[in-house]
Amino acid sequence: MVKKKYKFDRRSFLKLSAATGGGLMLGFNWSSCNSPQDVRPVKVMPKEWYDINAFLKIGDNGLVTIFSPNPEIGQNVKTSMPMIIAEELDVSWEDVVVEQAGLNDWFSRQVAGGSQSIRHGWKSLRMAGATAKRMLVNAAAKEWEIDPSECSVSEGVISNGKGDKLTFGAVAKAASTMDVPKEEDVVLKEAKDYKIIGTDRSNVDIDNIITGKPLFGIDTKREGMLYATVLRPPAFGQKLKSVDDSEALKVAGVKGVYKINLPLRQGPDRTVDKVAVVATSTWAAMKGKKALKAVWQEDTPLENTTNHKADLTRLVNSTAKKSVRKDGDPNKAFAEADEVIEKVFESPFLPHNCMEPMNFFAHVQADKVELVGPVQTPAWSRDRVVKMLGWIDEFDPEDKEAKKAAEEKAYAKVDLKMTRMGGGFGRRLFGDFVMDATQISKVAGAPIQLIWSREDDMAGGTYRPAIHYKLRAAIKDKKITGYHLIEAAVNDNMWASLAQSFPASAIANYQVDNHKIESNITTGAWRAPYTNFLASAEQCFLDEVAQKIGKDPIEMRLELLAEAKKVYDQHAKLEEEIKDEEKLKVAKKGLMPKGNYEPDRFIAAIKMARDKSGWNNKASGSHLGFSAYYSHNTYVAQVAHVTMVDDKPKVDKVTCVVDCGLVINPLAATNLIQGGVIDGIGHAMFGDFGFENGQPSMDNFNQYRLIRMPEAPQIEVHYVNNGKSPTGLGEPTLPPAGAAIANAFHSATGERLYRQPYVKESKVLG
Repeated sequence: MVKKKYKFDRRSFLKLSAATGGGLMLGFNWSSCNSPQDVRPVKVMPKEWYDINAFLKIGDNGLVTIFSPNPEIGQNVKTSMPMIIAEELDVSWEDVVVEQAGLNDWFSRQVAGGSQSIRHGWKSLRMAGATAKRMLVNAAAKEWEIDPSECSVSEGVISNGKGDKLTFGAVAKAASTMDVPKEEDVVLKEAKDYKIIGTDRSNVDIDNIITGKPLFGIDTKREGMLYATVLRPPAFGQKLKSVDDSEALKVAGVKGVYKINLPLRQGPDRTVDKVAVVATSTWAAMKGKKALKAVWQEDTPLENTTNHKADLTRLVNSTAKKSVRKDGDPNKAFAEADEVIEKVFESPFLPHNCMEPMNFFAHVQADKVELVGPVQTPAWSRDRVVKMLGWIDEFDPEDKEAKKAAEEKAYAKVDLKMTRMGGGFGRRLFGDFVMDATQISKVAGAPIQLIWSREDDMAGGTYRPAIHYKLRAAIKDKKITGYHLIEAAVNDNMWASLAQSFPASAIANYQVDNHKIESNITTGAWRAPYTNFLASAEQCFLDEVAQKIGKDPIEMRLELLAEAKKVYDQHAKLEEEIKDEEKLKVAKKGLMPKGNYEPDRFIAAIKMARDKSGWNNKASGSHLGFSAYYSHNTYVAQVAHVTMVDDKPKVDKVTCVVDCGLVINPLAATNLIQGGVIDGIGHAMFGDFGFENGQPSMDNFNQYRLIRMPEAPQIEVHYVNNGKSPTGLGEPTLPPAGAAIANAFHSATGERLYRQPYVKESKVLG
């Protein structure tokens, strides 16, 4: 391996010269991307490559390697993102290989979260591939002594009008010595010319996954590595009083027991004493942990789910100090209404239950630390690690240059490698396990693989907060004239942008309030944060309102979106007429604010779901339920198809229409959509979790109910083909699923469901 160091302009397209026998190495400042590793390369890998962090490298035989900066948590971006680069590079997909990059600040968003990887990386990844192609073409044109415009490219081969051809590998070395072209000289492909984007491509890691090759964090091995487990407080609100480790130290293989102070689950500032057992094997470490005799004492109040419910009920019925959004005069609308419809919806805490429990490898040495494992936020984890190790030099808080220099010095000591993850769903955003592994390695003086058991994982994580929503609608002359959403959550759950979601801008008198209960139970992002239960509550409520006023549920939503479109059109008209920003701002004060969605796109998705599902031509014995939601920049409309079997409703099929813009990899996209719908149905039906005296009520799957294979319905997927730039898919199909089946259940049984999990509330399902 030939290694060289270079200095780069962070905003530039990076170019590195080839070493003898090596290839062309091209690096980019990607805003967010993941790349694939082809497991079936048709060419031999060149022996010498440049060792950099963000790059595309081309071997002298034409093989292309793309390094993947972002974490792969099963959303398949490790396949879909490189497809974008390969498309613009105009290389054969069979000649593409991907390797996972480690953490490096060249990448501006090395995060797996929010369904944003493809959306953020779309333009920069295209530019990366297209710029590389232009450099290769320039090299070929120079050799032929012609203008680059006379050249064409197809599948890694450059041709001219005289019948001459050169492969990428043949010109890679020459291209590496040429200037990077200006952005205006780089031409991106038109969609009609795509050969890779929009085609089905299998997961590039699939062969390694099904044959058990080491891809995941739990597979990490290093010479001299020891294994560690951690004993944590069994209840939230407890702290360690004392521990007797004499029996644990007698366990064969146990090398040490260490009392350490580490983050309490995920909180950056909340710590608690824990006990780490270090051993020569996972089994020995876990056996040693069981032999510990720990005494715990109450530190903060030990909370109960029953008390949470009472507090949430009280808050959801109280008046907020300040509304998140308030349009018109909701109080007047409700006072003048012919009828007020009011319902409260409830959801429990939920754990994440990743298939691969939390784990991480750390090796702390005097002046460096190696970190390896599955984490969704590698940069944030690195930042916390260097602070914990005391590697940030003292500096004046006002001196930004000194701060930057201190951070760069500290970050240079950290080598963080990312592995494929066996699920994330938001749990691996927090990186508490990274901190645990790092401190244990430091005190033990050895490389450490931290392993959590399933019980550790379920009882020692972060959770989706328990939430109550009260929804109120003012009805006048069979129209919705007022709308009021009130949230009460354990810890904070209301994301400000949620107040801008539909039906914002569709109802003149509109109000959103939120309340929270402060809790020592750690809560955080859970697949489709904030929207995962809000969508169920709002869409079930709108269905009930439609029934009360005698309107078809889909037609009522379309009417509301038509009202929202009027608001958007008013804004668009002013924007066209007034170009001065300050004057435009003043003129818009008289308008209702826009929401965070595009009514036209929402309308198109809903109409397609109506038509594809046969909503207006219901088959005898089939009961349908509708739901639609916009989240993570994507529009989703679903229709659940339910039949009665042995006097119980059974979900046979869900018709799911998605507007995520251009679909990069339909095979992967459809799999992701289907998984999201099934996950949403499963947790709405069965997901339940709580606390008694601060202690989780469940710690393994023999207690926690998940959806089972025979219960998963057929998911029929349709895409809105509108040519828009791509958005996210990992999360948006989950939120509407719970309401789609609840509304279908109502059609089948006449029973309305307000509390998840539905099996606990329903007289028919239970």
